Amino acid sequence: MLIDGLQCGHFTRETFEECRRGNITCITITAGFWEGTLESLDALARWRDLIKENDDLVLLATRAEDVEEAARTGKTAIIIGYQNSNLLEGRIRYVEFFAELGVRVVQLTYNNQNELAGSCYEAEDSGLARFGREVIDEMNRCGILVDLSHVGNRSTLEAILHSKKPVAITHTICEALRRNHPRAKTDAQIRACAEKGGVVGIAALGYFLGPDPGGDTTIEAYADHIEHAAAVAGHEHIALASDFPPQGIASWATRENWYEPRLKSFEPSYEVRWPPWIPELDVPERFLNVTRVLERRGWTASRLELLLGRNWLRLFRDTIG
Repeated sequence: MLIDGLQCGHFTRETFEECRRGNITCITITAGFWEGTLESLDALARWRDLIKENDDLVLLATRAEDVEEAARTGKTAIIIGYQNSNLLEGRIRYVEFFAELGVRVVQLTYNNQNELAGSCYEAEDSGLARFGREVIDEMNRCGILVDLSHVGNRSTLEAILHSKKPVAITHTICEALRRNHPRAKTDAQIRACAEKGGVVGIAALGYFLGPDPGGDTTIEAYADHIEHAAAVAGHEHIALASDFPPQGIASWATRENWYEPRLKSFEPSYEVRWPPWIPELDVPERFLNVTRVLERRGWTASRLELLLGRNWLRLFRDTIG
């Protein structure tokens, strides 16, 4: 069972075929970032249509048992998620509304602070707001997984503490190995997420992970982040996430449309480099390639099964049902 904790990008039938090529059992997709309610509904409708039109390859997953059905039938389960809470437009009632429409993962903040909490980009993290606590309570009740990947440091810890259910940091890296990176999580945050029963997904973006001592970023650097997180949280709380489509970044990214815009929009600490991908991770079989590296490092089959999918599946049972 291979589960990708988060992907984003443009999806077509060809994308789903790449998922099957990589034997991906389940992915959490990104239906939106900054969009308000109406645009988020449009995106949700498009995703539901796309899934129905390709039901020989994929199925909509709203419960853990749907992921297990995908594994049995040779399909890829699609969990619909949003990387921001803008879809709610400040209305607590919309949490249940979107849950009833099939949304199962919502990130509290993206790169900017909002009415729920602080974000990873803010110089000062104001912490989890009162409305943020109310939204978490409602997400817990309605079966929506709380995602804290882009949430600020203080807000992350406060959200973990407040949530009655386990939470996820679906796509991140380890601050201990990538100092002062706004998207990295500290050992304290990783440990707190695990102690609450949550799961931390390690993102496979090359420019996030940081260079190896020789100056390049390789798949070994990705394995280093996985092993560090496992040492901090335990093997039962670490999983994988690509943060990009199965066909990879190199298939569409150029200096003009990818690298140069990020030099202008991202904080210097991102250290955006060209190319941003790691070749072994920029293919549909990326997780199988990771498995080979970890096997050489002595990982047992049982630990690999947890990492590749069983930890996500357990978390889905505990949160979305």
